[in-house]
Amino acid sequence: MDNKIKYNLNSSRRYGWKPDWFGADDHNENLVEKIMEFQRSLGLSADGLCGPSTYRRIFTDRQANIDDYEPKGEHIIYNGEFFPIEWDKVVTWDEPGGLRMNKGTYTDYSGKEPRDVSMFVNHWDVCLSSKSCASVLNKRKVSVHFCIDNDGTIYQLLDMQHRAWHAGNGTVNTKSVGVEISNAFYPKYQGWYESRFGPRPVISDAIVHGRTLETHLGFYPVQLEAAKALWKAVSVACKVPLEAPMTSGRLDTGVNSEVYKGRFSGFCNHYNITSKKIDCAGLDLANMLEEIK
Repeated sequence: MDNKIKYNLNSSRRYGWKPDWFGADDHNENLVEKIMEFQRSLGLSADGLCGPSTYRRIFTDRQANIDDYEPKGEHIIYNGEFFPIEWDKVVTWDEPGGLRMNKGTYTDYSGKEPRDVSMFVNHWDVCLSSKSCASVLNKRKVSVHFCIDNDGTIYQLLDMQHRAWHAGNGTVNTKSVGVEISNAFYPKYQGWYESRFGPRPVISDAIVHGRTLETHLGFYPVQLEAAKALWKAVSVACKVPLEAPMTSGRLDTGVNSEVYKGRFSGFCNHYNITSKKIDCAGLDLANMLEEIK
């Protein structure tokens, strides 16, 4: 029995699971029995050991019913674990009204060691709502971990353990978490916003890749506050430093070699990865991160 307890302790350290996933309170004989019960319920060989096969199944079970395990308050999810977030409007994929990424739109890391996340990438969705954004992403067979809607609601569509396909760069995808902040971008949609949420800020002086961009719509203040709450929570959960890519003491508003090579640790914009993207132009990332600190 002692060898089984030791095995499960090492397994939990490797994969990041906890005894309460099986209904136990510690690494002891009761945990071994609880694992055996879980294994029998799935027709597995009941050896009481949480090896790779059993871990994959308990992880998947939690993912499918994640709302059943969430403690009080609002949280985001990394590797099946809940991390508090200082925001009152957070909806996970398993909650009523939640949004989710379909299978085949991301790399499934179920049953693997915790993913080493070192970057967070900000995007705008060029959609009218987060619901529309999720639909578009699923149809395009790409994905993202979070969306921030017009009213500041944060949707988590995917456990941060999984590798979302959002950055257009495989190395960055492997190391990052991403968010799509809802903003249809073009001024012609201002009337649509005014009738539902009030007028959006208008950005006319944003510079990306060395050029001043056309006038475009910006983010609502509540979206910016939601973004800061999300960044802070992700920083704690994944140990991503609250730093932005800088050049000569100022926010880098172009392609950053450390970012696109996957060497940067911190928070960046999509335009830092490729010259083909301009999101999120006008986002005062460096100063917002300083406010969090």
